[in-house]
Amino acid sequence: MTARRSMIRRAAAVAAAATAAVVLAACGGGDDGASGHNGHNSATSPSASSSAPAKEGAHNAADVAFAQGMIPHHRQAVEMADLAETRAGSADVKELAAEIKKAQDPEIKTLSGWLTSWGEDVPKEGEGGDHAGHSMSGMMTAEEMTELEKASGKAFDTAFLEMMIKHHEGAVEMAKTEKADGSYQPGKDMADAIITSQSAEITRMNELLGRN
Repeated sequence: MTARRSMIRRAAAVAAAATAAVVLAACGGGDDGASGHNGHNSATSPSASSSAPAKEGAHNAADVAFAQGMIPHHRQAVEMADLAETRAGSADVKELAAEIKKAQDPEIKTLSGWLTSWGEDVPKEGEGGDHAGHSMSGMMTAEEMTELEKASGKAFDTAFLEMMIKHHEGAVEMAKTEKADGSYQPGKDMADAIITSQSAEITRMNELLGRN
């Protein structure tokens, strides 16, 4: 009987030790997940999933400046394109404006999503040509936008094309800075696409103005 009690005690002690080991292992894993590498993965996975997994969506100050600058820049281009729907006299200008809007609206949403995932401020609607200290090249002044709003027909077409060329040149300049200084691959990819598409549109607009 004594031997049996002793065996039961030993079995209970082994079970208790095993349980304690499991609990300690679980606690250790939890701490690592909360503050260690695993926790970092879970925090960055939303931005990393659609970018470069090897770098876990790494970004730098240049990427933030690019996104915060390009959002209001694109918004103004879309605003200009909206005016063309009712004011442009040329079907070619209306078609170009529609293409600009179609391309830049989704990019605004993408750029806003990046900033949100990075914990950075998304420029508010109506914020002008200078956000967070970053001056944006090619932005129209309030006076220029008023001039465009008042124009119609051929006068609008000419003003729109001349202003949008300047606007596009500014976007290309900003995109080249992102390609050179940014580290976030999706941002560099977007910059590359902007350079290609808007450079082609600059050529097209110059042709519509009879410059080529």
